Amino acid sequence: MHSITVVGTGYVGLVTGACLADFGNRVTCVDSNRDKIERLRAGEIPFFEPGLPELVSRNVQEGRLRFEPDLAAALPHARVVFITVGTPPKKDGSADTSAIYAVGTAIAKHLGGYTLVVQKSTAPVGTARSLAAHIAKHARRGAEFDVASNPEFLREGSAIETFMRPDRVVIGAETTRARSLLKKIHDPLFLIETPMVVTTLETAELIKYAANAFLATKITFINEIANVCEGLGADVQMVAKGMGMDRRIGSKFLHAGPGYGGSCFPKDTRALASFARRAGVRAGVVEATIAANERQMARMVDKIVAAIGAPRGKTVGVLGLSFKPNTDDVRVAPALAIVAGLRRRGVKVRVFDPVAMPAARTRPELRGAAFAEDAYDCARGAHAVAIVTEWNEFRGMDLRRLRNTMKKPVLCDLRNLYDADEVEAAGLVHIGVGRGRPPAARKRSKG
Repeated sequence: MHSITVVGTGYVGLVTGACLADFGNRVTCVDSNRDKIERLRAGEIPFFEPGLPELVSRNVQEGRLRFEPDLAAALPHARVVFITVGTPPKKDGSADTSAIYAVGTAIAKHLGGYTLVVQKSTAPVGTARSLAAHIAKHARRGAEFDVASNPEFLREGSAIETFMRPDRVVIGAETTRARSLLKKIHDPLFLIETPMVVTTLETAELIKYAANAFLATKITFINEIANVCEGLGADVQMVAKGMGMDRRIGSKFLHAGPGYGGSCFPKDTRALASFARRAGVRAGVVEATIAANERQMARMVDKIVAAIGAPRGKTVGVLGLSFKPNTDDVRVAPALAIVAGLRRRGVKVRVFDPVAMPAARTRPELRGAAFAEDAYDCARGAHAVAIVTEWNEFRGMDLRRLRNTMKKPVLCDLRNLYDADEVEAAGLVHIGVGRGRPPAARKRSKG
C-alpha cells in the first residue's frame, strides 16, 4: 500500500485518484476549490462518467480515498504526488503549463523524505525535466525527489475501464528508484499482463501527443474519404470496412462523421504543432489534420443548409451536444460549431442531449438555441433533424413518429446510424456522410 496525493480533481485527477485507491492505496485528492472539495465529500461528482460515483463512494467508505483543499497538509504524508491539473490552450495553440509549476513550487516547499513527483497532466515535451529543475530551485538543499512522466490515456465514457485495463502504461523515469516505485504502484496491472513502456521523460511525453495526433489524423482521413465518396458515388462505410480488415490499419476510428472534438484531440494536436514549430520542425500532417477537421464541421453546416433550402427562418433539430456518447463533455464538440454555423445562417435551432444539457446551457455557441425535452420534442416543427452525437437512444428512434412531428421530413444522419432504405421507408429523406450513390442510381431516383 502506498500513500499518494493527487493534485487536481478534474476528470483525470478524480478518475486517477479513485482507481489508485481501488488498487489498495491510501489516496488524498487535493483541489484549491473548496466548494468542489465539499461537494466531493458529500458524494457529488462534478461530471458524468459511468461507474465513477460508485467507485468513489466505495473507496471513501473503505477509508482509502479522501478529499482535501489544503495541499500543504496533504504533502507530508505522501510518498508519491501525481500532478493532474489543467493545461488549457493559449490563443496560439500552445499549452498553458502555469498550474503545473505552481504545484511544483508548493511541493518544493514541503518536501520531507524522498518524494516521487509524477507529472500526469498532458504538457509539452520537456515539461517534466523543466519541472524537476523548478522544484530543485525552490526546495531546500539536499531534498530527495524524482520527477517522472506518466501520461494518461483515459477515454471519456469508459475511463474506469481504460484505467483498470489499459492498452499500455507509459513510464518516463530516469532513476532506478522512480522506475521501481511507479511499477509497484501499477502492480495490479501486471496480473492482467498489461504492457509497460519504460522510457525517458521526453519520450513518454511525446508518446501521448503522438498517439492522440495519430487518432485525430485517422478520423480526419476517413472524413476526407467520405467527402470523396459523396463526389464519386461510393459508400464510405464499405470503404472503411475494407480498409479496417487490413491489420496494419485496423477498424477503429474509421467512422465518418462531423469531425473530432473534446478536451484532448483539438488541444493536443494544436499543442504538438506549436511545440514542434518552436523546435524548428514543421508537423505538416498534424497541421493539415487541424485545418481539415475545421473544414469538416463547416461542411456539415453546408450539408444541413442544402437539405432545408433557403435557411433564414427555417428550424433544425440537433440531436447530441457532447463530443461523444457517455459523457457530458461539450468542450470543442462538433455540435457547438454546427449550431453556431446554422445560427449565423439565420436558422432557428432546437437541441437535445441525454446527459449534456446542463453543461451546454452555459455555452455561448448555443445562445439563442431552444432546449428540447427529448428527441421528438427536438424534431417538432423542424425542417430537418441532424444527429450529431451517436448516443444509443438515437439509434432506435421511432422514425415514423419522428417524421410526423416534423415540418419537412429530412434526417441528416451525421453519424451514419441508420440505413437509408429504413429511413426512406418511414417517409424521411436520409442524408448521411459519405453515403454516395453511383450515377446510375441517381438517374433512377430522378426518373
